[in-house]
Amino acid sequence: MKTELASIELKRVSVFLGFSLFMFGILKFIDPFKSWYAAQIMQSELPSPAYSAGIATELLIGIGFIFSQKKSFSAKMRSLLTDVSALATLAAMIVAIYVHLHPEVPAEVLPLKIKPPIIPAVFVGLALYCLIANRYGRKLD
Repeated sequence: MKTELASIELKRVSVFLGFSLFMFGILKFIDPFKSWYAAQIMQSELPSPAYSAGIATELLIGIGFIFSQKKSFSAKMRSLLTDVSALATLAAMIVAIYVHLHPEVPAEVLPLKIKPPIIPAVFVGLALYCLIANRYGRKLD
């Protein structure tokens, strides 16, 4: 029973992260989000390839999490996709936390217009949950 609940929760969290990150990636093509994101990259002194890399990373992580729940894949493949997507989320959110905390990045170009990295921190927590639940709680059918 515990294993089944963990599996259901892992699926919900993975799907949430997948759709959220995919949509964040899509929003970066649309103003005003596009302009805000460009300002974040420029003002945080990240190299210019970080602009495209950030968008691609969010889109790929989103797809990875969504496909990690596809029943047509083997349990091993779903587990691997979950782990890779969660680890990539951790890396991306570390960069997002850096951007939020960078003194040159104003709150006006950040999500929710606040400096504390609340959204990236929540996503770090959810990605860690996915890693732990995938390792210790998921019934691999």
